This record gives sequence, structure tokens and C-alpha cells, in this order.
Amino acid sequence: MECLEDESCGRRLHMTFTRCCSCESLKKRLPFLQWLPRYSLQWLQLDLIAGLTVGLTVVPQALAYAEVAGLPVQFGLYSSFVGCFIYCFLGTSKDVTLGPTAIMSLLVFVYTLGDLSLAILLAFLSGCIQLAMGLLNFGFLLDFISYPVIKAFTSAAAVTIAFSQVKNLLGLQNIPRQFILQVYQTFRELPSTRPGDAILGILCIAILLALKWMKDHTSRPYRSMSICHRICYLIVWIMTTARNALVVVGAGLVAYSFHVMGSQPFILTGKTAKGLPQFQLPPFSEITPNGTRTFSEMVQVIGSGLLIIPLMGLLESVAIARAFASQNKYRINTNQELLAIGFTNILGSFLSSYPVTGSFGRTALNSQTGVCTPAGGVITGLLVLLSLGYLTPAFYFLPKAALAAVIICAVAPMFDLTICKTMWKVKKLDLIPFFVTFLLSFWEIQYGILAGAFVSIIILCYPIARPEIKVSDMDGLVLTPMSGLSFPVMEFLKDKIYEKTLTVSPPRSVTLDFTHVNVIDYTVAVGMADLLSEFKAQGVCLSFSALQPHLLRMLSSSDLLGLQNLHSLKTADPVFAQDSEDESTQPLLHNGIVSLP
Repeated sequence: MECLEDESCGRRLHMTFTRCCSCESLKKRLPFLQWLPRYSLQWLQLDLIAGLTVGLTVVPQALAYAEVAGLPVQFGLYSSFVGCFIYCFLGTSKDVTLGPTAIMSLLVFVYTLGDLSLAILLAFLSGCIQLAMGLLNFGFLLDFISYPVIKAFTSAAAVTIAFSQVKNLLGLQNIPRQFILQVYQTFRELPSTRPGDAILGILCIAILLALKWMKDHTSRPYRSMSICHRICYLIVWIMTTARNALVVVGAGLVAYSFHVMGSQPFILTGKTAKGLPQFQLPPFSEITPNGTRTFSEMVQVIGSGLLIIPLMGLLESVAIARAFASQNKYRINTNQELLAIGFTNILGSFLSSYPVTGSFGRTALNSQTGVCTPAGGVITGLLVLLSLGYLTPAFYFLPKAALAAVIICAVAPMFDLTICKTMWKVKKLDLIPFFVTFLLSFWEIQYGILAGAFVSIIILCYPIARPEIKVSDMDGLVLTPMSGLSFPVMEFLKDKIYEKTLTVSPPRSVTLDFTHVNVIDYTVAVGMADLLSEFKAQGVCLSFSALQPHLLRMLSSSDLLGLQNLHSLKTADPVFAQDSEDESTQPLLHNGIVSLP
């Protein structure tokens, strides 16, 4: 017998292993197996162009976003290449690029205050949480963050990030990070503006805006166009697409020229660590001036960041993936996206990365340049590695004003209040979570997100707690709930029934029409038992109509005695003569529930 059981167990294990390792399962968990067999030379050309184009954008942005996170600029590059390689194998969107973003950098600073060890540990813990959510198929949780909350958060973050760079744009010193204090102190310190930084910063913004305008208003070449025109278009396209890199390199050359002449009117990035990051464990403890900070103490310092950072990372990346999948006519797997970003943050933490997510700007650029597969990210990652290996000494001469200009122009399109006009026309109630999120985000960004999500859930749950109940009084009093009944509705339903039946003189019988009810729970069943007892004590009848079979079974299991179920409202009288000659009209009794034909 034991041998047979062992053999049966072995067969089950073999079948489970076979299902897990089947071709379809592997393709689901390793999406690159779906497109790699069909990869062509034409795809390679387009992926190469897209990868180089995105790489020329990600390098200057990574340097700038590290400044937003309060970290040395090289850590922006450390955070920019791991996702390029991981997503190529695990991602389900051809367009998405993972790396540091303005919003994620701001959140990292909020929870770490520029502490490098905390930022790297936060990447590791966020990745673990995101990976667990992906493995447990918890991607559906992202559906509970409403679009008004997302738009309000991104708009507030755009204002916060852009204003945080004004100090670098104008060369101001000793400006606090808290937004309200930052605004006050910035205006107070305006007389201390450094002319060199201000002129360079404003000039960089003007050039970036002009190049963006050229990109948006330059018509594409057509077949009959001459070679000369095609070459001119290509030059303009390269300049406008790589405008961030062009501006940063130009500003660096200007700063170096002043350095050669013996003066320096700009605040520079300064010395940057050279070479690639070491592969090492994330810091699970930290030495501080006050002694050694243990792992548990580091986690306590991060606090609610362990919830906000993973959630916002997933939300930002998945929202971008869904948007471009819809635009380019393909589908993504939300849970697989969670796995990709989770693995990226875990592995990235071993290479001194802070938390990353999908970038909207770089993803849009990737899509516009015609990327065909996630392999374009490999080219971007290699370009970042080359920058780390050979260009870090040149970062010394990058003016902070130029990096600030890059950030301001990158986040400006995120600010969008025109959605308010649409919400006013569609559903005015959605303006409440929007403005709650938007305004509270200026106090503390995490409070804005949490408060907006909480208000959205209240709005979502209100119809459940206060459903529409139609009252008709033609051939008898009938109350018709227009949706399912769950525990929040019970007291409201009791009050409604009391108001119409037991508080009048004389008390009236009532029928509850459950035509539209397909869900009840234990609280509702208990509430119905209380109602039946009270109606019985008053000598009036409470009956039900059109109870669906599964609801009837649930109430039957609750031992509700004396409950009368009318199959339809055409059954006029709940009182039945026991001596009726027609057996088909006799009430059917089952577990104390009378079912009437």
C-alpha cells in the first residue's frame, strides 16, 4: 500500500513539474522566448536606433534625478542600467524602459533624506515586496487607485520637483527641502541669486523648449524628397531627440572653458566616483555618528515608505505599460510586469541602485523611435555602462543649473489640470479625491497619495452602504433594493423598513423584492432574522420575493424560521389555506423557509 501511495505521489509531482516547465509556462514567465525566435535584421536596426536614442536621454536625466533623490550623481547611473537588461528578459511591453524617474527620486528623498544606505536598502525591500505581489498575482490591487488620484499626484509632484530645482537654477544655497518652507525661503533668498547660474539655467530651458518645439513641428520626410532634405531632417531629428544630452554637454563645455580661463561663475556637480559599482550585499546595518544602526532601526526610519515606494513604483510602471500597449495594439501581463520590476530592484540593490520604475518620457521616446522589442533596452544599458566606465571624470564640470533645466523641462508636461474640466462634465464627485491628493501632496507627498486613495475608496463604497431602494405601494407595500446587499447596508435597510412599516399606525406588512439582489453576507442574514422577529412581535408579515436559489440556500443555512419566499410579486396573499384542494398551490416548507409558487 505504501509503495502505491509513493508511486501516486510521484506521478502527481511529475505532472506538476511538467505543467510548470511546459513550453507555455516558460513563455509566460520568460516573455523574450515569444519574440526571440522571430527576431529579424530589420528589428535589430530599429532597436539599435531606439536604444541609442533613449541612452542619450537617460544619461543626463539619471544625473539630474540623483540630485532630486539627494544622492551623488553617479548613483543615478548606477540605477539606470540594471532594468534595461532585466526587462529585456522578463518584461511584456516592447516600449517600457525602467530606471530612475522624477517622482520615484522625490519619494526616495522623502523617506531616506539622502541617506545612501537607506536608499539602497529601500530598493532591495521594495523589490522583495513587488516580487511577492507578482508571484501571488496581486496585480489587481493597482486597480483600486483611481485615475483622478494618479493625475493629481503626478501634477503635484511635477510642481514640487520643478520648484525644488529653482535653487539650483538660480544658484541659491541653504534652501530647505520641505515644499512650503522651500517656497518661502526661495523667494526670501532671491536677492542672493548667482547671475552666472541664472543666465545659464534660463538659457538651457529656452534651448530645450525650442528643440522640443522643432521636434513637434518638423514634418517627416517623404519618398520624393531629395537626399539633401533627408540629411537635414536626420540632423534636426538627432538634435531634437537628444536635446537633453546636447544641452548638458554644451553646458559642461562652457563650464570647462571658464575653468581654463581661471574663473567659475557656475556651481558644478563636482568630483564623481569613477568606474562601475561593486557587486555587494545591500546594507543591512549602517554606521552613523551616533553608533551602528541595526536593520530593524533602518526599517523603522523608512516607515511607510515600505508601502508607498513599492506601490507607486508598480503603479507608475504598469500605468505606462498599459497606456503604450493600448496605443500600439498589444497586451501586457500585469503580474509579469511586477516580477520584472521586482527583480530589477532586488538585483539593482546589489549594484548600489535606489528604487526605479518605468519612465513615461523615455518610454514615449522609445515608442516614437520605432522600437520593436525590449532588446532596445540592452543598447541603452550598454551606453550607460560606457558612460560610467569612461565619462565620469567629465561629470565634474557639469553645472547644476543645466541639470536643473533638464529636470524642469522633463516634469513640466506632467502638470495637467485640464482633467478637472472633464471630471466636472463626467462626474463632479471625482474632483474630491483629485483636490485632496493634489493639495495634501504639497504638505507631504505620501499623505496626499494615501488620503486621495482613502477618499476614492469611500466614494466607491458609498453606493454599497447606501444603495437605491425603490418603494412601491400599489397592491401592497414593496421595497426593491437595486443592488447586492453587504454588511454596511444592513442598518440603513432596517431604518428604511421601520420607517415605512413599523413606525406607522397600524403597522404594515411588506415584501422585499430581491429581483436585483445577487449577493448577501452573514451580517445581512442575521439582520433579516432580527427583522423577522420584530415583525412577528408586531403581528405583521415580512415576506420576500424572487430570492435566487443560491441566496435561498444561504438563508436556509442561517436557520431563519418563518421566512416566506414568494416566487413572484403576483402571489397576492402570504396567508394560505391549509385545506386547499390544489396541491400545486400549497406552500413548500424547507428548513423553516416557506417557498410559495
